[in-house]
Amino acid sequence: MKTIYCSVPLPNYLDALHAAGLTPTDEPARADALLLPGGGDLHPRLYGQSSAGCDGIDEARDAHELSLVEAFAAQEKPIFGICRGLQVLNVAFGGTLHRHIDGHSQIGGIDRLHETHTDDPLMRSLYGERFLVNSAHHQSADRLGSGLCAVQWANDGTVEALRHRTLPLFAVQWHPERLCGKFARSGAVDGLVLLREFFSAW
Repeated sequence: MKTIYCSVPLPNYLDALHAAGLTPTDEPARADALLLPGGGDLHPRLYGQSSAGCDGIDEARDAHELSLVEAFAAQEKPIFGICRGLQVLNVAFGGTLHRHIDGHSQIGGIDRLHETHTDDPLMRSLYGERFLVNSAHHQSADRLGSGLCAVQWANDGTVEALRHRTLPLFAVQWHPERLCGKFARSGAVDGLVLLREFFSAW
């Protein structure tokens, strides 16, 4: 069974990893893969902008996760990013972020649901070309980092998923761990399917 290091080991992420057949570990050096979960905003100085409009900045976490990306990518180990995790990966590879976008944050503490489309072979095989996902963010990928390509978009053009052209790296702007099991939402995809399939491929 593959081991995975979650940079912030929150229970809902760990539960989803267990359900996907993975074994979380608290030792990144011994992990087979890396999960970068959701959270607050990266410090915009990391991509050359001011902190206006940002919240939840944690520079120690920024530094920790960027160093993890460097280490795991150097060893070509699988990396999966969720929400903030997608943004960390984009910045780690030299990309930038939109510091604020409208229409994607939670409403009354509940994730939005919205339609997306994809041209990614894996996602199309799992969910089809168009499908509903959840949304709980106010930042998104702008200029993509080196080697990254967008593979899923919301109807307003917001990037909803990235993959690397050569490395085993995938990231979604939505929250698959909140679209499975007891968190399943009617009409939306089963997020566990994507987690399981991505890691089983590597």
